[in-house]
Amino acid sequence: MEGDGSQATSGSPTEPQHDPGKMFIGGLSWQTSPDSLREYFCKFGEIRECMVMRDPTTKRSRGFGFITFADAASVDKVLALTHHELDSKMSRPQEMRA
Repeated sequence: MEGDGSQATSGSPTEPQHDPGKMFIGGLSWQTSPDSLREYFCKFGEIRECMVMRDPTTKRSRGFGFITFADAASVDKVLALTHHELDSKMSRPQEMRA
């Protein structure tokens, strides 16, 4: 599922879902789209979900997004590299922890 951050996810908003394959991607360029995010991170493994969060009013990127890999081992592959550059800007992938 690709998204722009405006879609709702299943589950209770007060109970965050923990998925070991999910990563927070901070420091995104304003130009980064879900497609370019997917294109960059697909080299680390199969992607189940990819979204760039957007302001609901202005629709402008909020500078962060989320990637969910089908295999949690892909998260380790991403974290093994210290330098990630998308759309001419350094990004900061982080593992999501419960």
